[in-house]
Amino acid sequence: MNEMIKSIKQIHTKDICLFRMGGFYHVFGKDAYILSYFFDYKVKNIDDNIVECGFPINAISKVMRRLEDNKINYITIDRRNNYDVEDKVNYRNLNRYERFDQKARRYVNCKRKIDMINEYLMKNMYEKDFNKKILNIEKVIKEG
Repeated sequence: MNEMIKSIKQIHTKDICLFRMGGFYHVFGKDAYILSYFFDYKVKNIDDNIVECGFPINAISKVMRRLEDNKINYITIDRRNNYDVEDKVNYRNLNRYERFDQKARRYVNCKRKIDMINEYLMKNMYEKDFNKKILNIEKVIKEG
């Protein structure tokens, strides 16, 4: 993540910062978790502690509508125009960014674990003890 993006995010700590880069919008850090929570976008690690997700520009109106429906502040920034702010929505005291940050983080972390388990099971479905593992998982699910 470049220094300009970091600086903008430090100023707009409780806003979703949507950065237009070519044919996609990208979000970083907490913002990536929130958009993944709402849209199931894949979150990927780009640096040690920095995550990112992105979506095509033709989805921007859908994203903005969902953020507005949930009263989450956001800004759109175009990297091509020297990082100028194009759109800004500010709900002031009604902003629900923090509430969704906590929910989104839990959601993405749980989803990652589920995906990891699914990937393991799919890779190992032909092992001799596979049915035993599935029975154990089913037992835990039924007990829950």
